[in-house]
Amino acid sequence: MAELSELSDNELVAEITRNKSRALEELYDRYSPVIYTLAKKIAPDEKSAENIVVDVFSLIWKKAKELNLSNLCVYTWIITLTRNKAIDMLKRSRSAEATLDYYDDLYEDNFIIPVLSEEAEHLDIKQVSKDKEKIENALNGLTDIQKYVIHLAFYEGYNINEIVERLGIPKETVRAKINTALNRLCDNFYEGS
Repeated sequence: MAELSELSDNELVAEITRNKSRALEELYDRYSPVIYTLAKKIAPDEKSAENIVVDVFSLIWKKAKELNLSNLCVYTWIITLTRNKAIDMLKRSRSAEATLDYYDDLYEDNFIIPVLSEEAEHLDIKQVSKDKEKIENALNGLTDIQKYVIHLAFYEGYNINEIVERLGIPKETVRAKINTALNRLCDNFYEGS
């Protein structure tokens, strides 16, 4: 067998499904810095971000056997899993009601574990690392309000109605601002290619 460091993300996850803990360690080495960075942007403090990283890798170990590896983009799945876990924790910390929500396997499957389109672009950590500067430039090309609505939606987990309430503007305006920001972000990224 090839060295674990030479395996693709999907091959590592396949090894994890065979209960190979070294494969999980390799995936951790590969992804923990980016997961921690994302968790820190969402979580209220460093300890929470650290807990999110631990939870994400626990979920990878627990859920790997349920994944369809033939069409899985591991990078996108892990990043989305991290975001979902962090947003869930953030929402629970924001609301006394949310802290009472029951958390079980069914909740986890419905709200935490990502379900990705089979048409999602297949990325890996190496490709994203190469595109980091282009991504940062694309983000810097957004207006302040575009950055803000993206931040509220994707890093703070607010839904459209919560953003409407927070900004005091009509729902269609919020929806338009988010769509415009995402389209501009995409345009900015591909213009930098």
